Amino acid sequence: MKEKMMKRNILTIAALLFAFATMAQSPGEAKAILDKTYTAYEASQGIILSFTSTTMEADGTIFMTQSGKAFIKGDRFKLEMEAMDIWFDGETQWVWLKDVDEVNISNPAGQEIAAISPLALLGMYKNGYTLKAPRSQTVNGRNVHLVEMVPAVTNRDFKAVSVAIDKESHTLVQVILTMSNGMKNKIDITNYNANHKFSDTEFKFDKSAHPELEIVDLR
Repeated sequence: MKEKMMKRNILTIAALLFAFATMAQSPGEAKAILDKTYTAYEASQGIILSFTSTTMEADGTIFMTQSGKAFIKGDRFKLEMEAMDIWFDGETQWVWLKDVDEVNISNPAGQEIAAISPLALLGMYKNGYTLKAPRSQTVNGRNVHLVEMVPAVTNRDFKAVSVAIDKESHTLVQVILTMSNGMKNKIDITNYNANHKFSDTEFKFDKSAHPELEIVDLR
């Protein structure tokens, strides 16, 4: 944020006027932008998107980067990544840890789900978060509305959430989660396709397909 402010100080008058006009938008417009994107996610019968997740230390040092694919239907999802696969059927979560051939079963809490579920993550603005006025910005080469969310209470896992939404398609482009310890998780959406239909069974782990895996029930 400080770096952005320093750059803004050397912009031309015309650019400054544009920035001021952008900042003059109300938080109510931020909610309208998020509502439109959330409704599209919620209504879709099936979304497939590719993503890259980058975890950074508080000083900006990259701790871990991983790519994957997400299959989404409402609050149900499946994530496929190199180190693990995750299924969530709206209540139960299965996590396949590939390096140890183990599947952990749990009933995660809302904040835990928000860290990995695109719908839950996007829907956080509905409860307990204050929205800042949207800003126009270019993220990953796309023109986006940048909306920042700050928790209304200080005991949440997330200190701040930044969401970039494509101005034309109203789809997610990037999400940055700032944890309470200062670490950040940046999720870049690299491909998005909403033309799919999934059955609910696709969001449950099928033990019969992987009899060799050890099951650890943590519920």
